[in-house]
Amino acid sequence: MKLAFVLFKYFPYGGLQRDMLQIARECRERGHEIHIFTLGWEGERPADMHIHVLPIMRWSNHRRYQAFCESLQALYPEYGIDRVVGFNKMPGLDFYYAADPCLKDKLIRERNLLVRNLPRYRHFLHYEEAVFGNDSSTRILLISPRQHQLYRKHYATDESRLTMLPPGIDRSRMAGKDAPQLRRDLRQEFGVADDEKLILCIGSGFKTKGLDRSLKALAALPARLRDKTRLIAIGSDNGDPFVRLASRLGVGERFLVLHGRDDIPRFLQGGDLLLHPAYYENSGMVILEAIIAGLPPLVTSVCGYAYYVEEAQAGRVVREPFRQQTLDAMLAEMLESPKAREWRENGIRYGQTHDLYSMTTHAADLILAP
Repeated sequence: MKLAFVLFKYFPYGGLQRDMLQIARECRERGHEIHIFTLGWEGERPADMHIHVLPIMRWSNHRRYQAFCESLQALYPEYGIDRVVGFNKMPGLDFYYAADPCLKDKLIRERNLLVRNLPRYRHFLHYEEAVFGNDSSTRILLISPRQHQLYRKHYATDESRLTMLPPGIDRSRMAGKDAPQLRRDLRQEFGVADDEKLILCIGSGFKTKGLDRSLKALAALPARLRDKTRLIAIGSDNGDPFVRLASRLGVGERFLVLHGRDDIPRFLQGGDLLLHPAYYENSGMVILEAIIAGLPPLVTSVCGYAYYVEEAQAGRVVREPFRQQTLDAMLAEMLESPKAREWRENGIRYGQTHDLYSMTTHAADLILAP
């Protein structure tokens, strides 16, 4: 078959983008022809797939996305596309990989009626309806039980169109025999002393991931602990506003921003805690990556994968409604907790005994089914 994989933008360090490419590779390895349609591509292009970057420009993002979707309807027949797999919500999909949270739920909770009726929000709600509404036949590949509940609540989507996928964590994140050496090398490279604590904030979209909350929690640590704690943020995003925030909070010298990179396993072993107080997060792949690496996570309960933290007994979860003081106290407690070793061992054991890795094959099975 000829398969179209569609997303608005590809960059190599986004979770959705990585999932898209992994599923596309699985389908390609099974002998199918892959066409990826997008508005922008950063990084290396796979040689065994057809990458189509559409040069569409409009004065607003939602108008650009609309023009993109309209252009695709003519391109599918031109390339003989048999099935269309979308990684952003849009009309005309055979399958939708549900990596994004439910927009309707978010707007109802956070925006008034006047804001919800702005053209850009009406556009995105229309696209969400085109996937989840009862007039749609799109098969939906879910990765978060929380989002399953929300989409059913707001759209009454037929259960026959909904399939829950297992996670698809890269096994390279698991703690291996080289974990002690990885830890030593990483901490030596960044000048982190043995008696210092290293907090990691990993994920593109620093604002959404709650990096401001993390910096405030770092600044609120007792002086004796704060002076022995470092925070490194890693992601494809503009870190300048957060560098300025860290300076205003008096922790600029304890904070470093790094662009997205390929050696995350080194950081997972070199760190002492993953801090992920996201404002919203459909799943949170990095949470599971931290668990199986033995790095205790501290996350907000809005993260789709927060329940794994509790099920694995590998860290702590900040409940909603979010309060900064609660995060501050829990961070200070975790950094000095005698349970750190227990959290690490629980997480590693959980990764060895649970299926957290087969999302790609399950997704391909569904997409390629007769």
